[in-house]
This record gives sequence, C-alpha cells and structure tokens, in this order.
Amino acid sequence: MAEPLKGIYHKAFLLNFGETVKAVYDTFDVHSFVQAVMDEKWEGLELKGRTRQISNVLGVYLPGSYEAAIEVLLNIYEKCKGFPYLFFPDFVEVYGQEDKHWATSMNALEKFTQSSSAEFAVRSFLIREPERVMEQMRAWSKHPNEHVRRLASEGCRPRLPWGQALPLFKQNPDPVLPVLEQLKEDPSLYVRKSVANNLNDIAKDHPSLVLELARRWKGQNADTDWIVRHGCRTLIRQGSPEILALFGYADSTEASSLTVQSSITTDKARVSKGESCEISYELEIREGEAARIRIEYGIYFVKSKGKTSRKLFLLSDKTVPGGSQLKGKRTHQWSDLTTRRHYPGMHKLTLVINGQEVAHTEIYLDDVPDNADSSV
Repeated sequence: MAEPLKGIYHKAFLLNFGETVKAVYDTFDVHSFVQAVMDEKWEGLELKGRTRQISNVLGVYLPGSYEAAIEVLLNIYEKCKGFPYLFFPDFVEVYGQEDKHWATSMNALEKFTQSSSAEFAVRSFLIREPERVMEQMRAWSKHPNEHVRRLASEGCRPRLPWGQALPLFKQNPDPVLPVLEQLKEDPSLYVRKSVANNLNDIAKDHPSLVLELARRWKGQNADTDWIVRHGCRTLIRQGSPEILALFGYADSTEASSLTVQSSITTDKARVSKGESCEISYELEIREGEAARIRIEYGIYFVKSKGKTSRKLFLLSDKTVPGGSQLKGKRTHQWSDLTTRRHYPGMHKLTLVINGQEVAHTEIYLDDVPDNADSSV
C-alpha cells in the first residue's frame, strides 16, 4: 500500500530544511523548530494541515519582522524545490496579508512559485482584493518564466482542486478571460494545460461563454486548438450538440440516429461490491459518410438516499466509415474509491454515442464490503 502523501514531511526532511535555514540565518534553532512542528497534533494532521503547521511554526522561529523573514526564505528558495516546499508560499498566505506587505508578498509568491507552486496561497489574496490581484495576474501572464505564467492561470481557476473555491469567478469569470487570452498560444504545455483546466472550470458554470470562446479561438493556432479541445472536455462529455458539432462529431438525434442497431450487456446480472463485471457493446453506424464518434458507457450509480447519478466512462473516440460495425469489452470494477462510494441496488448501464443513449441494461449491486470473508 502506498504511503500517504503527508509522509513527505518527516523528521529527516524537517531537520534538513532547518539546516538549510540555519546556513543563512545562524540563530535559527533547528531542533526546537522540528520539535515544535512535530508536536502532539502532528500525527493526526493530513497533508494541508502539516503544510500549515510548518508555516505557523516558521513564523515563530524566523525573524519577527515579516520582511526580514521573507528575506531569509528568498535566500534559500532555489535550494528548496518541489511539492514538499508548498509551505514557502503558504507562509506568505499566513503572514503577508496586510496591505503594508503587498509588494513583499507578491514578489515572494512570484519567486516561490518557481520552486514549488503559489496557486493555493494566492487565492486568499484574490478573495480579499480581486481587482488588485487580477491586475498582478495579468502582469504575471507576460512573465518570461513558465511557472509564473502558469500561476497567472492556475491561481484564478474558479474550481481549483484542493484549493479554495472562488465564488466571485464562479458567478462572473470575465476578470479571468484577459489572462487566458494572453496565454492561449503560450509555448509551454505546462501553461497551456492550466489554461485548458481553467476553461473547463468555467464551462461548468458558464457553458455558453466557453462555447462562444471556443468558436472564436478554434482554428487559429494548433496549440490553441489543443487548449480548446481539452478545455471543452466536460461539455463534450455532457453531449452538448453545439460543442460536438464544433469538434466534428457526427450528428445523432432521435430523428436522425447515428446508429442502426446497438446493444450493451454484462456477463453478470448481479455483482457484489469489490467485484468486477465485463461490459460488452456492439453497434452499427448508419450508411453514408465517415463519422467521428465518441463511444462511452454510463452508469447510473445509486446514491445514499436512493437517487441515481450518471457517470460516463470513455470507450473510444475515433472516425469510422459509414456502415461500420463496432464492438468491444471493458472490465468495470465495483470497488469504493475516495471519490465514489457504492450503494446497493439496481444500476442502469447505458451505451452513449455522441451524447445520445442508444442502448441500456441493468445490473444489481449487492452490499457486500470490499475484502469481505466469504466463509463467514
């Protein structure tokens, strides 16, 4: 079993970091710092809690002046690279919110993001002063360093995973758009992925805005086309007819079905939680021109209160000749995940072609715990 991510923070790591600090700030008490970090609460803290714990304790052991403390960290940040050092920008979030620290904090985030990432820390500043921070984001979007340019996009994503949501931008993403416009042809894939993810966030609340932007951006630059396609992935999964048409998927409606015949079956009528089943599908595409098709299967998962919610799983995305007969199989695992818990009951499975459900079947899920002893 993989070690929890919070395990990146251990005593040896903290001692090594402390010695790095002491090399530029000789009064730094390494052992007292480590002892204070790894207090009685430490073992119960998860990753974000441990990051914040380190930041809080650093504020006690670094110079009392915020500017002087930041100067110490600026002297060592280039030696402290990677995900574990998220507490550098987190320190700025914890101690640098006052208006008198603005220039120091923005400069520190710009530097620290080049060694770790300031996408989480900047969000508290954004929530407090959105106009001022978005002006900074627009400046960062033109920075020569790709990590800083990525911060300009990633930091203002409305729905950043693990980060604070930005309700203001969920309601009105207009302030974000100039940053994305600046970065839509960025030479760095690292940056372009962030732009696409930002667009995908916006699409969940403002699909028509993203559709309009996609139409305007598409076809002007190959890198931008990749951003548009990746940024519209949620709308594609939702089967939005306008989006599907924009990306060349064949039209499929009840009046003009893309499929002549189709079926979806499972090798079991009943399955226990923790087991798997094999899903098979067959379909025949209508005669005529070649068609771009997106084949998915959907499962209407039973929720805790008995309602159902559909989740789609991609099977294939390709262009096929008219009249093609296609079939395939996929093993589906019915184990609980951190993002999905399974509940007993009848589950509907559907075959989805270009956003349209064309066939269905059912399977019953028994409520047997994963790894249950069958002999009991």
